[in-house]
Amino acid sequence: MSSLFRRKSSDLVADATAKVSDSATATEPRPKGYTPSKKELGVETPKRQTTQRRQTTAAAPANRREAYKQMRDRQRVERAEAQAGMKAGDERYLLARDRGPERALVRNIVDSRRTAGTWFFGGAIIVFIGSTGAMPAYINLAANLLWAILAVIVVIDSILISRKVKKLVTERLPNTTQRLGSLYLYGIMRALTFRRMRVPKPAVELGAKI
Repeated sequence: MSSLFRRKSSDLVADATAKVSDSATATEPRPKGYTPSKKELGVETPKRQTTQRRQTTAAAPANRREAYKQMRDRQRVERAEAQAGMKAGDERYLLARDRGPERALVRNIVDSRRTAGTWFFGGAIIVFIGSTGAMPAYINLAANLLWAILAVIVVIDSILISRKVKKLVTERLPNTTQRLGSLYLYGIMRALTFRRMRVPKPAVELGAKI
């Protein structure tokens, strides 16, 4: 019994000492110009709220299989966001070959016009079929002639695209560090791609003034 009373009395003394120290800290004079922190005032900052929200919503996986599933889901969402951003032309998600104002200008130049290159692959399929040995001689001749016409048209169209790229890039971006040759090739390769398959998607309509 005596030990029990001694333990209780010691606990009471400890509690009283803690209360006295707390009150002393609360009443301790602050230096001149002291500004209490938001934590002391009980104000929750957006960062602290976001952290608490993430800790609440992101439940810890119960096992390794659940952790792997969460990782796969997160990667799937990130890939979808990256793909959507790339198609929309968001600089954060573009490949290195598509970044920069020079490349954006070249894309607009190509996308604003009808290019012969979009018909090149369709014509190449026709030429391939028409030039087989099973076809008559006149079909083979027509296929070879079509191939030559397509090649000439693509070359002329590529020259016109390159000239316009050089003109507009020189006028609007005179301090560019991009090589014009790489911009020419970038525009020509985009012109050879079907409009619906171009990535990033065209940001201008056909016939738009660039």
